[in-house]
Amino acid sequence: QLQLVESGGGLVQAGGSLNISCAASGIFSPFFTAWFRQALGKEREFVACTTRSGSSTYYADSVKGRFTISRDNTKNMMNLQMTSLKPEDTAVYYCAADLKVHAAPRSTEYNYWGQGTQVTVSS
Repeated sequence: QLQLVESGGGLVQAGGSLNISCAASGIFSPFFTAWFRQALGKEREFVACTTRSGSSTYYADSVKGRFTISRDNTKNMMNLQMTSLKPEDTAVYYCAADLKVHAAPRSTEYNYWGQGTQVTVSS
């Protein structure tokens, strides 16, 4: 059983940067991992994902060029570096993982989730 814990959320002004992390309780390397977010009153949406080795990444169009996903399997951690933040990036950010993922942007593909960390971008 894998447990995920996010950290690093907070309040930042538009145009600023923030780095959030996801720490795994077990061995991280067999898992395909991703970040999702959910704004108040909206559905959970895909943000970014990375393969088990971290060598390949994929981003939602809304964050491409601004966000960078990375992982460190030696530390069982995943990060999301967010730059040029916009008010519309305000959401609870969740890390997700699963051993087999066929459609990475689909939240139903993931069985392991963190509790989320709030990111608020003020205008």
